[in-house]
Amino acid sequence: MTNPKTKLNPGTLLSPVPAVLVSCRSGAHKPNIISLAWVGTVCSEPPVIAIGVRPSRHSYELIKNGGDFVVNLPAAAQAPAVDFCGTRSGREIDKFAAMGFDAVDADHVASPLIAQCPVNLECKVLQTIPLGSHDVFLGEVVAAHADPAVLTENGVIDPAKAGFIAYAGGRYWSLHRPVERKF
Repeated sequence: MTNPKTKLNPGTLLSPVPAVLVSCRSGAHKPNIISLAWVGTVCSEPPVIAIGVRPSRHSYELIKNGGDFVVNLPAAAQAPAVDFCGTRSGREIDKFAAMGFDAVDADHVASPLIAQCPVNLECKVLQTIPLGSHDVFLGEVVAAHADPAVLTENGVIDPAKAGFIAYAGGRYWSLHRPVERKF
């Protein structure tokens, strides 16, 4: 059979991807927030998340020197803050103050949680992998926190209640409901 699909140039076409706010801190530096969409789960045991960060970003040095970060999962209503934190530098502005976010002490890492995000994942850097435009930080999830309002009665995160967002085609997308699994 002949391939009927249109051939595209290779690129970052995996879509959609989570849109997250990563908080970080190193030493006496103020905590910072970076918006990322190059994020994913890469291992279950132990739980490991990969984040891709450009070495030129302010947060890169904070994560590299601090050895940890927090992946904060924002709700759809927070998309403007995600966009803001992705288009401003923490070298020039305090993003926590600018967005009215509260920095909450984490249990196992120095980087703070963003109180207003429904879910927060504390991560310790296991490894840094240079790839080109971005380096990948592999972070072991050492603690997780969720607003009780986004949990099911069984204590599981309900993505519909949390209102998570994704990034695709240069835009943010909300996740509304699960797809029925009828096989």
